[in-house]
Amino acid sequence: MESKEFDAVVIGAGNGGLTAALALTYYGQRPLVLEQHNVPGGFASSFVRGRFEFEPSLHELREYGPDDDKGEIRKLFESHGVYGEFYPVPDAYRLIIPGEIDVRMPFGIEAYKAEMERLVPGSSVPVEKYFQLCEDTINGFAYIGASGGNPDPEVLKKEHPNFLKTNPYSLGEVLDAIKMPKRAQLILSAYWCYLGLPVSKLAFSPFAAMFLTFIRRGAYLPKWRSHQFTNDLAMAIEKKGGKILYNTKCSEIVVENGGVAGVRTSQGDYIECRHIVANTSMHQVYNELITPKSEVPPRAYQNLNARNLGMAGFVVYCGLNKSVDELGITDYSYFIYPKSTSEETYQSFQQMGKDMGIAVTCLNRVIPDASPEGTCIFEITTLFESSVWDNVKDTDYHRVKTEIGLNLVRQFERSTGLSLEPYIEEFEVATPATFANYTGTWGGAIYGYQASVWDSVMPRLLSLKEDQYIKGLLFSGGYAFKIYGYAATLSSGDTAGKLVMLAKFAELEEMEAQNE
Repeated sequence: MESKEFDAVVIGAGNGGLTAALALTYYGQRPLVLEQHNVPGGFASSFVRGRFEFEPSLHELREYGPDDDKGEIRKLFESHGVYGEFYPVPDAYRLIIPGEIDVRMPFGIEAYKAEMERLVPGSSVPVEKYFQLCEDTINGFAYIGASGGNPDPEVLKKEHPNFLKTNPYSLGEVLDAIKMPKRAQLILSAYWCYLGLPVSKLAFSPFAAMFLTFIRRGAYLPKWRSHQFTNDLAMAIEKKGGKILYNTKCSEIVVENGGVAGVRTSQGDYIECRHIVANTSMHQVYNELITPKSEVPPRAYQNLNARNLGMAGFVVYCGLNKSVDELGITDYSYFIYPKSTSEETYQSFQQMGKDMGIAVTCLNRVIPDASPEGTCIFEITTLFESSVWDNVKDTDYHRVKTEIGLNLVRQFERSTGLSLEPYIEEFEVATPATFANYTGTWGGAIYGYQASVWDSVMPRLLSLKEDQYIKGLLFSGGYAFKIYGYAATLSSGDTAGKLVMLAKFAELEEMEAQNE
């Protein structure tokens, strides 16, 4: 391999790595993508057990949108010639807090507002305020994006005052401030587990943007699991002149005089490059990959030490030998919380208890032929502090994960009155150790760094330049500036690729100025 044949190197072919590479090809660049696995996608993939093909992690894709209202992610895909068969999710979610709440919420802003008023009479005024604040949040983020991360403070004050006012607060604080009734708060905040923090700690802005984009345009699922679009993105990269090396890790990032000089791979190659997009954690890059270590400035370590790792994933995959109608599964998406508040449910992630906060999906409710006729695919996701698994001995691992998995199935049965366990044909469980093994994520974390108030999207965007400690090194994916979730990671890669090009244009201008 010629060391100078690539214009940039992308580490990791996850969502953010793939879209970063594609953004580079759009500008005529030839990126090299290094991927440790033998397929693209990272968390966005698929696997087969028996006669079932399972989705490893995607619950629903936001910002895809219908033909007449295409969202950011659909536009991104189609700009690179990536199409595919996507199915709309019928409803936003069913929320169950046993003995207290069992509601089904629709997509569509007006439909959602009307259902909320029916469920919580008299809530329409604060609900209207809430939706307006969500709209203001999206507009604020759009302005910062359009400003290239250099917004005019006066414009923010004048045109986006509510965006500025809500940014320093948690979701819970904002809901209390607009006098949202407690029952309405529980219903409105059901998506909180998608960001992995209780409402008292979760930054309002990223939740508000996520919530409104879901409700406005709905959610979609790829017919052939998330591997459908990650495989298509990978093929588009190579079709446009980029290259992906599978079964190949980046073993070193070589830095000279404060800037990227090249990378060494696990295959023994050295590739010279001045620009890298790392679709992995900053912890891994600064602690394990940078060489020599003296090139990592102390401030980078201070940044890392201040951050908190997000939650680790635990998923139960069930292939059932009955259809959804035979089993009585009426919904695609369920949020089932054992306690009345997100703070109490969040505590369930700190231990290996029987009842936990769970997000449940049944793929056949969206894609009828996702599995053979007379069967269905059913998945349960929960979260753990990764340290909870530190005390599980190797000899107990299989038993522990199976017990927890079956307990979660039984929790769903108790909460809904349905019977599933007798009809399980295939049963697989992914633990934090599973995710760590396949993706290299520390502790099995699936949520990057926590989206707490001080470290959410807005602070990261405004400090993007300050946090670039090594010239030519940028990040994408769930640990980067747009935080986590499929839409966020796909978008972050596209932005990172464009930032590389801005840096390249600046370098070219500097060279031309020196030659004059």
